[in-house]
Amino acid sequence: MNVDIQVNNSASLTARYLTWAWSPCRVRVTNPTGITGPTASVQLSQAALGGAGSIRFSATPTGAGAATLTVNVAAGGASTPFFVRGLTASNADPGVRILTRWRPTPAAALTQVGSVDLMVRIRKSAISLNTGERTRLINAFAQLNNQGMGRFADFRAAHVFESQDEAHGFPAFLPWHRAYILDLERELQIIEPSVALPYWRCDQAAAALFTPSYFGRGNNTSSVILDPGHPFLFWKTDNDVGIVRQPGFNINGVSPQVLSQALTLALGPSFAQFRTLESKFPNPDPHGMAHTSFAGPIRAIRTAAKDPLFFLLHCNVDRLWAVWQRQNGRYNIADGDTYQPAPLAGHRIGHNLGDTMWPWNGNVTFPRPSSPPPGGTMAPSPCVEKPGLQPQVQQCFDYQGTINIANNLGFSYDDVPL
Repeated sequence: MNVDIQVNNSASLTARYLTWAWSPCRVRVTNPTGITGPTASVQLSQAALGGAGSIRFSATPTGAGAATLTVNVAAGGASTPFFVRGLTASNADPGVRILTRWRPTPAAALTQVGSVDLMVRIRKSAISLNTGERTRLINAFAQLNNQGMGRFADFRAAHVFESQDEAHGFPAFLPWHRAYILDLERELQIIEPSVALPYWRCDQAAAALFTPSYFGRGNNTSSVILDPGHPFLFWKTDNDVGIVRQPGFNINGVSPQVLSQALTLALGPSFAQFRTLESKFPNPDPHGMAHTSFAGPIRAIRTAAKDPLFFLLHCNVDRLWAVWQRQNGRYNIADGDTYQPAPLAGHRIGHNLGDTMWPWNGNVTFPRPSSPPPGGTMAPSPCVEKPGLQPQVQQCFDYQGTINIANNLGFSYDDVPL
């Protein structure tokens, strides 16, 4: 007997990536030789590979799961569903193998009849990445930029002064940026599937991030200092070559003077309270103050996305929201504290739960920006269906499918379990 296993219900190699969320899978018989009845009982288990990581199995997308699972598969080839999720993260691709074993007779030893390799792909702290992970991330960013001629230009063009009201100052600040960095992450994964966007936790020292071998050391007069041959040496946006960024804090021993994670989470249990992390001037919020802790383009809305560090900064803002969501159970949009309910007159368009978001909706009708939206629709994922090509605000909350597995957006954070 032989069986075939599909991860995320897909035969594609690009679908073989897991997060902490439950992923639907299926197994089917491709060669029934040796099966004496209508079904055969097979055991699903795992084996570690060089990329590390571990997984759990379940017959339903609930609970903690188990290290093994026994399922019955039809001799005629009909698929049997099961679910799998990541337990520990991988650091390379592949990291873990699903094994399928079968006993030809009750007294026989288990015989392997199928396998599939996959990766537990998780967003991690930028300073925790190993050398290989850092190299793959930097190379993917550089290829996305392609000396100013690549897809990165669309992301830079979406975060400008003209689009400020789409993404800032109103309740959808957090959902919009969740979609924004997810879109960029998916474009990076087209280039290098093993990449997950890391976060810069700005309330902790992160000297290892600001080095010439990684995201560059600040320079008082010109572009950041990078090692010879570093892919970012050819970074280009708006016809400007290089990344200009000068920290206003001692990168070797301290973090910017922003609110700690604990104080950020203590802003309040309702979304209306928590979203003030966007800008609590004059308080040292972990968004605005993280931006303005540098001199250079990253400190201003109209130019911030020129710097690839912007996306690590906003990955941390999104992570803080994810931590807050889990701490307070804020995934269900039917709960008024999960999002900020609109007043009677409604929010500005683009910030109500059912609104599609710019630029992915292609809308140029006032009050949307009148210039052609850059980039087109949201990049699709081979692993999950949501949030679709034109994401709505309401699709950005249940990101791990906690309420409904179909809501899974295909990312998880290393410190935010399911």
